[in-house]
Amino acid sequence: MKKIFTFLSLFILTGISVFAQVGINLDNSTPDASAMLDIKSTSKGLLLPRMTQEQILAIQNPANGLMAFCTSNSKLYTYVSASGQWKEIQYGPGILGQPFPCGIDLTINHIAGAVAPVNKTVTYGTTTGIPGELTKCWITSNLGASHQATALDDATEASAGWYWQFNHKQGYKHDGTTLTPNTTWINSISENSDWITTNDPCALELGTGWRIPTYLEWYNVDNSGNWTTYNGPWGSGLKLHDAGYLHYNDGSLYQRGSDGYYWSSKQFDATNTWDLGFGIGFSYMSSSFKSYGFSARCIRDF
Repeated sequence: MKKIFTFLSLFILTGISVFAQVGINLDNSTPDASAMLDIKSTSKGLLLPRMTQEQILAIQNPANGLMAFCTSNSKLYTYVSASGQWKEIQYGPGILGQPFPCGIDLTINHIAGAVAPVNKTVTYGTTTGIPGELTKCWITSNLGASHQATALDDATEASAGWYWQFNHKQGYKHDGTTLTPNTTWINSISENSDWITTNDPCALELGTGWRIPTYLEWYNVDNSGNWTTYNGPWGSGLKLHDAGYLHYNDGSLYQRGSDGYYWSSKQFDATNTWDLGFGIGFSYMSSSFKSYGFSARCIRDF
């Protein structure tokens, strides 16, 4: 049973001033003399208020040092009255537990719904040591692909995997004729946001830690690998191939077997975003409409 002990000292002059120490789960011991609040537990942590970015910014007259966890980007913020801003509390590089053992296979049971377009069990290979991002772990086939592509110009649906519109979690399968799910295609997206964690299909389908690569991560591997045509991405350890794309206008399939386009998590502006594109004579970061359907290749720190 939880025990709460409160020690009060009162000073009365023109009113009452109350000075208190509060201890929670102290097993009959007193709170530490230096602490206003002393919480002890061997099985539970302290949970700060969790709010969206909009909810945090809507707090009226926040106190200096007020803290909240932002669910929009999974970051911790404190209010600094001197600047009148919510400041991000930076995470360090350390993690608890064993790092992900990159290089092992990852088997996922995809269930059709808000993210996966169909039921499918997939075993993804993983790799690290990619020039430009040596310490990151990547899957070696596209999200939703049955297996790694067999060739640069592999035009099969099984190798292409699924497609996503920017910052939307619903994935789409295209077998060359039919789009699944056959819902109304969003042909115009205008929103001022990078790809948020709650919509990230890598995190939602593969688990915590996995995500869409950032602009800088794609730029680094493209630049460090000296990729100038589609031969560079295919010849790398990532085995990126020409999976094509879904057209922004109606979701029609284009250029499967000739070009490849892979999302980054960084927007360019409200209607455009950054992606890695490559073909017979190019390989670079480009800006495209958010309403295109591009491939997803997942990454994680480890």
